[in-house]
Parts: sequence; structure tokens; C-alpha cells
Amino acid sequence: MACVNPDGSLTSSALDLLRLASRPVSPEAISAELATPLFKVRASLREMLAAGLVVELQAGYQATEEGAAKVGTVMA
Repeated sequence: MACVNPDGSLTSSALDLLRLASRPVSPEAISAELATPLFKVRASLREMLAAGLVVELQAGYQATEEGAAKVGTVMA
């Protein structure tokens, strides 16, 4: 579940993950919602953390302003 295409744009799976992260969400909830193995979700979250697209909060992961802008969502 790579997050970035060779041209620098986000993959469709990364965009789906960011849409779910408009509010704090757990990796387990993302895995269930996207029907994606948990290890792939965790790998994607690590990649997105490094890129500044999500932050880890006590309640789960949430898109940053930059991440939300990538999908045009409004942060909760």
C-alpha cells in the first residue's frame, strides 16, 4: 500500500486513507473500512507520518492540514 506514485502524486489508497483520517481514526478501523491488511495500513501510516500528511494523536491518526488539502476535506 504505497502512498506516493513515481510522479509524486498520492496513490488512490493513500487518498482513501486520508479521507478516513479527517477525524482521529485507529489503524484497525482503517484496515476494516478499506479491507486492507493491518500491516499495510501501518506501513502507509508510517510513510504518511514521515511526509507530514498525518499526525498521531492519542485517539488515533488524523490528517494534517496538508493531508486534508490533498483530498479537499475539511478537518474535524
